Amino acid sequence: TMSSEVFSYESLVHAVSGAMGSVTAMTVFFPLDTARLRLQVDDNRKAKSTPAILAEIIKEEGLLAPYRGWFPVICSLCCSNFVYFYCFHSLKAGWLKGQKSTPGSDLIIGIAAGVVNVLVTTPLWVVNTRLKLQGSKFRNADIRSTNYSGILDAFVQIIRDEGVGALWNGTFPSLLLVMNPAIQFMIYEGLKRQLRRGVPRELSSLEVFIIGAVAKAVATTVTYPLQTIQSILRFGQFNESTDKSKLLSSLRTIKCLLVNRARRFGMLGLFKGLEAKLLQTVLTAALMFLLYEKIASCTFRVMGLKNSHYKNR
Repeated sequence: TMSSEVFSYESLVHAVSGAMGSVTAMTVFFPLDTARLRLQVDDNRKAKSTPAILAEIIKEEGLLAPYRGWFPVICSLCCSNFVYFYCFHSLKAGWLKGQKSTPGSDLIIGIAAGVVNVLVTTPLWVVNTRLKLQGSKFRNADIRSTNYSGILDAFVQIIRDEGVGALWNGTFPSLLLVMNPAIQFMIYEGLKRQLRRGVPRELSSLEVFIIGAVAKAVATTVTYPLQTIQSILRFGQFNESTDKSKLLSSLRTIKCLLVNRARRFGMLGLFKGLEAKLLQTVLTAALMFLLYEKIASCTFRVMGLKNSHYKNR
């Protein structure tokens, strides 16, 4: 039954493996994410390359500045990947019921898992974006400083000063961005099937690393302009329109931010920070998939579920 698929040990193993893999990988490449976020949000910053911006941050804000906001990001990432991997694998098991998966089914399941993930975890990502940028030295004078003492205090202050709805800032672009992990998983699972060519075998570490990197590179490049808008909205420094319709307001805000950015910096401005994002996200995703596969296959082997880990995938 569907309920037994949703509450299965297999889904739990995938979820824990995905969460552990992503947390480890993000910790290793965290400074690259700091550089990417600063490039997206701080329009007036002159440094264009990742090494230059990291050198600037360390010089102005100290050696540990590239790791500012690490704890809330790791908490958010752990919850987010747990929810995503759990939903993806339980929905997949429930839908396929022993059939082979296809790129189309992987994409649809990925989108469904992404929607659940966005609605559940957006407040955590809003808080972690604020904490990650708090205390930064911005070139843009219009950015207001914040004073949060931690995750809980950030929640309290945002609800008190901006209302509960502010915790879901950037939800609409985030819902559009469920295409990112959906495309990523579709390409990843598809490449995995190609490499196996019908033989249920464990892929080598290098194979997993490469297909994880390729899948993430494609997904990130396709959806990057929306990711920039998402970061700006989560930061909460943009004055949104006051239309009665939330959906119309969100669409108008996204269009306005995209058009303004294109006018100010040209079409390439929509991809500002892409180099830092690609470097960080591709390496992180590749390492995350590698760790995820190793942790999952090791756990399944211990549990005696080795064959079911590979069939239908």
